[in-house]
Amino acid sequence: MSKDRLEAFSDGVIAIIITIMVLELHAPEHADWAALRPLWPVFLSYVLSFVFIAIYWNNHHHLLQAIEHVDGRVLWANMHLLFWLSLIPFVTAWMGQNRFAAQPVALYGVILFSSAMAYFILTRALLARHGHLSVLATALGRDFKGKISLLFYVAAIPLSFVASWVACTLYVLVAMMWLVPDRRIERSLSR
Repeated sequence: MSKDRLEAFSDGVIAIIITIMVLELHAPEHADWAALRPLWPVFLSYVLSFVFIAIYWNNHHHLLQAIEHVDGRVLWANMHLLFWLSLIPFVTAWMGQNRFAAQPVALYGVILFSSAMAYFILTRALLARHGHLSVLATALGRDFKGKISLLFYVAAIPLSFVASWVACTLYVLVAMMWLVPDRRIERSLSR
């Protein structure tokens, strides 16, 4: 099966996710700078989620460049990833509107963890399809950043009930870690 439909569908879903998130940003009723002050938590949660969606889109794009074919297992693994990513607009809005309260921050972590696990499952489905000697397997290597991200999410979820700012700091650290472009796949493809 060709990967083109999977890639096009995923790109469309991710574009819709970003659109839904931006539609949650509502303009204030007043035209002065002070009217923007209460919107900062909503805006900050939007920026963080936009960065995460962008990271997933970039990595998904690179992942699909390293493969040739997909099968049913890969299609379902990809849908699993898209399901979790589609929940990000909801938890983003809840977290921002409630000024980073413990429960929304914890649920945000659950969704980020679940998205990361779904991405891991997708990579394993692709490895099963292409083999452990493939370009993809070489590019993924030990996947240190993926594993450390999962650990940060697991730590952040209970920490959100102690100090939600600590959990948010861990989420930001994961995002910063992934903002540094992961060149493993690009290097493997250029060989």
